[in-house]
Amino acid sequence: MSTTKPKIHTVDLVLVAMFAALMAIGANLTSFLVIGSVPITMQTLFAILAGALLGSRMGSLAMTVYLLVGLVGFPVFSQFSGGLRTFVSPTFGFLLSFILVAFVTGLIVEKSKKKTITTFMVACFVGLIINYVIGTHYMYFAFQFLAGLEAVSYQVVWAWMAAPAVKDLILTFFAAVLSSRIYHTVNKRRGRHTFPNQVA
Repeated sequence: MSTTKPKIHTVDLVLVAMFAALMAIGANLTSFLVIGSVPITMQTLFAILAGALLGSRMGSLAMTVYLLVGLVGFPVFSQFSGGLRTFVSPTFGFLLSFILVAFVTGLIVEKSKKKTITTFMVACFVGLIINYVIGTHYMYFAFQFLAGLEAVSYQVVWAWMAAPAVKDLILTFFAAVLSSRIYHTVNKRRGRHTFPNQVA
């Protein structure tokens, strides 16, 4: 039995561009606050929302567009940075993780038959866990093997994540509630068939 992928409409491309732009804005709204080597940003919120609202394909595409725009040199990363030198940044792992965050968050929502608030809570918090696991492990790797700072231990890099974690836990809860409320409206605009009673 063959299945057809949903068609990509103009509104999908607009939303992809919008979320890529939101990532750039979220990267710099509060990035002047730095704990350890971790700028405080709003990027995780928008990566999770992209997946929850746009789905796995379009959500991850938005994150890929954002990443590529930054890597070619546009100052869209935190503290208005960009370019290939970002590869050796301790926080590059978080940027990479956003693609998988959006994909997995969207996939969980897509695979769920009933789009309840619980569905969105699970999807969004799984996305957050992916973000922290990939990002923090890359940061440890960068300090140990790229910067040669052996004094920066595994425990230290996780300790640096404590303050951002409080912010991200609150924002992830907000993302789950918001996406559960507007999922039907957004997908109706995209030409996707959902049913209002699926989201509660």
